[in-house]
Amino acid sequence: MLSNVLKGDKPIQMSIRIIEIFVKLRETILLHKDISLLVEQIEKRLVKQDEKIDVLFTYLSKFIEKDEQPGIRIGFKTKND
Repeated sequence: MLSNVLKGDKPIQMSIRIIEIFVKLRETILLHKDISLLVEQIEKRLVKQDEKIDVLFTYLSKFIEKDEQPGIRIGFKTKND
């Protein structure tokens, strides 16, 4: 690129450095893409776990809020009953 226009060691070194930087940039972008995919997978798992926890608390709250009605007494009955 640059070495095609200018002749000398400095333009050649600069062209090599530019290519190295672009290669490193591409590797970094791919690395971050992998990391972002992993983060998305973890977020999906957390959302599923949150939903399961919400369901669990819903069922627990139903048991807590349930009015305790006296049950029908079974067994031997006395005169006081």
